[in-house]
Amino acid sequence: MKITTAEVIVTCPGRNYVTLKITTDEGLTGLGDATLNGRELAVASYLRDHVCPLLIGRDPQRIEDMWQYLYRGAYWRRGPVTMTAISAVDVALWDIKGKAAGLPLYQLLGGASREAVTLYAHADGRDVPELLDRVAELVEDGFQAIRVQVAVPGLDKTYGVSGGPPGTFYEPADGRIPAEQRWETGAYLDFAPTMFEAVRERYGFDLHLLHDVHNRLTPVEAARLGRSLESFRLWWMEDPTPAEDQAAFGLIRQHTVTPIAVGEVFNSIWDCRDLITNRLIDYIRTSVTHAGGITHLRRIFDLAHLYGVRSGSHGAGDLSPVSLGAALHVDLAIPNFGIQEYMGHAPGWDDVFHASYWREGGYMHPGEDPGIGVTLDEEAAGRFPYDPKSLPVCRLRDGTMHDW
Repeated sequence: MKITTAEVIVTCPGRNYVTLKITTDEGLTGLGDATLNGRELAVASYLRDHVCPLLIGRDPQRIEDMWQYLYRGAYWRRGPVTMTAISAVDVALWDIKGKAAGLPLYQLLGGASREAVTLYAHADGRDVPELLDRVAELVEDGFQAIRVQVAVPGLDKTYGVSGGPPGTFYEPADGRIPAEQRWETGAYLDFAPTMFEAVRERYGFDLHLLHDVHNRLTPVEAARLGRSLESFRLWWMEDPTPAEDQAAFGLIRQHTVTPIAVGEVFNSIWDCRDLITNRLIDYIRTSVTHAGGITHLRRIFDLAHLYGVRSGSHGAGDLSPVSLGAALHVDLAIPNFGIQEYMGHAPGWDDVFHASYWREGGYMHPGEDPGIGVTLDEEAAGRFPYDPKSLPVCRLRDGTMHDW
């Protein structure tokens, strides 16, 4: 079997997605997600100009060799653009391998380790009462784990809050030029416990609660937040501080037992090795799309398993249904699965993508179709042209640049 074509498809059914389609001389096709929110065209160009020409004529079944060829064969390694491109190739090849075998991908990864994949959904509100209404909707829909975010009083915009009515799809990217948002750490630290107190008072402790800090705090501030939230027993506190300084998580660990989740912007096992081996985090959130595909993500999760760290893969709407489909197969197979983020996709996605995965309440299953179980309608994709959008930037009230 040989690869005959490799095509990059950019489409925007509600938001921008980049998809790699690999076709073989036996008529088998594989899809890989190459979406990098706000930098989609950089990955599309990397694939078209530098990677796709290298694939033609190669054996798609040699997945490990292809991964090493694209990673070790390039002098300029790692980084989000390169690793997202490698991820797309890797996932597409696994998709082909599953179709060639006539098996769903999880069967090639060792078979199911659980009956279904536990999800967490997103609830947000412009104030606490609206948040509680949204949580009620999700509980009624069967979710047992929910990420909660609410607007901080006094701030015009708070991360994770759609600004619309309950249930509005949250998409932070908007416009070619990044929007500027203002931030006040003190107001957030004082208000956050109030949010959790209200949710626990309404729903008790049977509901799992998660929260995304989104890299806004210093290590000392993150430690203070973690300690103030201990009585509310969070499932995790996500991205409490920027992870470039990994030793900072040691300081947070010294002062709080609130579980920590990190990793959605990580691209390789080397980005998270110290955090895992020093047991500074509880959940690793690397995604199949940005961390080298299924091949490399399994390495990360295998390392994490040795140190009692569980998975919690990134699964926001800025990753395509191809990514979610692949993630669910990995989730179903690995022994140290923790939870899978589920945000759904903007209206219109199912005009372009068709998936065999299914959801029942707070659980999902990747389905039994061969390969990943996700297909793409190219004709439909052509009706949704690329729409330039950028993620926001963040400044303190005095104008100082801050982590968004």
